[in-house]
Amino acid sequence: MPYHYLNEVATADIAFEAYGESKEEMFIAAADALMNVMVEDLGTIKERVWREVSAEAENAEMLLFRFLQEFIYYKDAEQLLLRAARLRFKEQNGAWTVTARAYGETLDPQKHPLNVDVKAVTMHQFAVSEHQGQWKARVVLDI
Repeated sequence: MPYHYLNEVATADIAFEAYGESKEEMFIAAADALMNVMVEDLGTIKERVWREVSAEAENAEMLLFRFLQEFIYYKDAEQLLLRAARLRFKEQNGAWTVTARAYGETLDPQKHPLNVDVKAVTMHQFAVSEHQGQWKARVVLDI
């Protein structure tokens, strides 16, 4: 599992660190960690619908922040549980864009045993770093 949960970071929140040998792997791991906070078993999310999930920002940290917020948006607005499958990054004029092909299905509590509802990604201790080819993100979620 390319992510793990952190204890004692915040009392009313859930925190995790996601890893990858590339920025793409780390973004996918972070999206899976976010979804796994809400859904007990990620394997219950099947390929019923596909969405293009994208975000834009001036740096990798804000790009991941906005990218994760998109998954929460789809869960709240369309009742869709999505998992990122393929990512594409683009840099132009100092701005970064990430676009993901994401698959999933409509939330069904009978099929998708739920843990807790995530309201938002927070900026508390939020960080993205790259060291010797290893990417790492630290994320705190408001539940």
